[in-house]
Amino acid sequence: MSVELSRRLFSVDEYHRMLDAGVFESDDRLELLHGGIIEISPIGSRHAACVNKLNAILSRLPSERGIVAIQNPVVVDERSELQPDVCLLRSRDDYYASDHPRAEDVELIIEVADASLDYDRQCKIPLYAEAGVPEVWLIDLRRGTVDRFSDVLGGQYARVETYHGNDAVPTRVLGSIALRVSDILP
Repeated sequence: MSVELSRRLFSVDEYHRMLDAGVFESDDRLELLHGGIIEISPIGSRHAACVNKLNAILSRLPSERGIVAIQNPVVVDERSELQPDVCLLRSRDDYYASDHPRAEDVELIIEVADASLDYDRQCKIPLYAEAGVPEVWLIDLRRGTVDRFSDVLGGQYARVETYHGNDAVPTRVLGSIALRVSDILP
């Protein structure tokens, strides 16, 4: 005999009301994915170092290239609010003070993965594609690689390329600037 249970799914607005009401601890690392509240992995030292390097590199870009956001919320759809490790957002005068950026505000997402590799690859990246995020990098700290996802077609990334070592990772967003994998990894 099988029993089918229904799950209560939350909208981004409901999730924010719960956060504002103090339902969760302030240091809980959470994301809203397809209406479910997910506890995400703690950040290890190599992960933090990689994010810090990316922040240092991207923060040198001219401000008209965009706003660099580190582990800040992005509303991906009505039932998903994720916290990518690094985001390059379209420039906006208020720096998104009036509301969190949405998927259409994103130029580039970079996810740094160690323990979170399967979650990032199987859950987050397909959602970014469905939302039309033009480019995503998945940095695999264990393998020392960068997977670049681009060319959204029918809600999926039509192009996936893997880079390693001294390979330069091209990006539409940064124009002629290409970052080498060896410069990104800790």
